[in-house]
Amino acid sequence: MNKSISLSKAATIAGIGLLIMTLTVPFAEFKIIPDLVNSNNALETASNITNNLFLFNVAIFLIFITIVADIVVAWSLYIFLKPVNKSLSLLTAWFRLLYTGVYLFAVTNLIKVFTLTNGTSYFLSNSQQQISEFMLFYIKSYKYEWFFGLVLFGIYLILLGFLVLKAEYIPKIMGWLLIIAGIGYIVGHLKVFLYPDLNTSFSMFTALGELVFMFWLLIKGSRVKELQIS
Repeated sequence: MNKSISLSKAATIAGIGLLIMTLTVPFAEFKIIPDLVNSNNALETASNITNNLFLFNVAIFLIFITIVADIVVAWSLYIFLKPVNKSLSLLTAWFRLLYTGVYLFAVTNLIKVFTLTNGTSYFLSNSQQQISEFMLFYIKSYKYEWFFGLVLFGIYLILLGFLVLKAEYIPKIMGWLLIIAGIGYIVGHLKVFLYPDLNTSFSMFTALGELVFMFWLLIKGSRVKELQIS
């Protein structure tokens, strides 16, 4: 059998990709952007971003790295799980790529915010308040579009969990953790659209399933023996 990449290497690549995202996502999504944005004050948000433009651009760059890592992880996990069910593994990979596409589209809102900070001369007919409102609007659009994408990501994790459950070379507990994580993503991020008053803080803990899977890929997955693919 002639293959371009082994299962163990695919697991290692996927694990490294997930590890990169554990470094980029928290800084961009949970530190930099929240520190700069006040969702109730457009002028303050515009001022924070304008005065910390380099930091804002760092967040965009970190998100770009995350998107590239997502593509690599989708590809490597497809290879790693292809022996289980080639068609389902391909479908699962496409769901992650679909989520990545939505995420990329959402990030264009942040680029528009950056454009506004450098193009005030094009908006002389608008007041600073109006420009600030535009910036906050794009920030919120980014958030909601990303949240919608994370619902698709939840579906991806459920499909991935089913694949892992069927894999003889992966502990079944990993599959259940991924399925639980997927349900958490779906319930937690549909909140803003369907049930804004419901407490879904539990989803923060269910998301740990993907983190556990990452460690398994790096520690144990890299030692998986090759299997014949029918």
